[in-house]
Amino acid sequence: MGRTDTPLPDWDGAVDNFVFLGGAGSGKSEIAVNAALRMAAQQERPVRFFDLDMTKPLFRSRVLAGQLEEAGVIVRYEEQFMDAPVTVGGPEVWLRRGDCLCVLDVGGDGTGARSVGQYAPLLRSDTTAVYYVINPYRPWSDTTEHIDSILSEILSASHLSLDNLRLVGNPNLGPETTEAEFLEGCRMLRETVVPYRPIAFVCARSGLNTAAPWPVMELTPLLSYPWNEGPPET
Repeated sequence: MGRTDTPLPDWDGAVDNFVFLGGAGSGKSEIAVNAALRMAAQQERPVRFFDLDMTKPLFRSRVLAGQLEEAGVIVRYEEQFMDAPVTVGGPEVWLRRGDCLCVLDVGGDGTGARSVGQYAPLLRSDTTAVYYVINPYRPWSDTTEHIDSILSEILSASHLSLDNLRLVGNPNLGPETTEAEFLEGCRMLRETVVPYRPIAFVCARSGLNTAAPWPVMELTPLLSYPWNEGPPET
């Protein structure tokens, strides 16, 4: 399958709202940010980005708010004290508008998914694409049973059904993922996911020269992780 220059490989231009769900560490925030930047660069409508992640203090897309805003993306999130859940306001108005593109980065478990449960009727519409990101290298998504357990929790909290989701494979171990690791992750996805639900596309870091059995969305690594930053300066 070929790679794509469109914001998302299965986007036909009829979708206004893009919602990214997934277990913690699946890479959904990286994918959501890459998608928003590509949308802002390739089409004329305003792009609004909502960071709805309430579940953890690290690896949130809000740390890239400056970069997103420099690219013309309008970013909304709520500051929170320690780990107390706080829901950002305003998504429902823009989800209904149709004169902009909305990207929602949703928290990685049932607690986070509750933040979009109130918008469930809008998320089930034809103008909304809800993506569930699966990284087969994470211990909570390396078997069909693990995937089903987390997915059931998220679907229950968000008031969505499996038929509302487009599954996205993210067979990555980080910015240094090799071609062999990517292909092994694709094999794992074929065994654990494909017998039950189709995969819309998979993600590969930009520059990784590899083929895949599905359309590929290239990712530019943007989020910084403490273990990749090296020791602090002295």
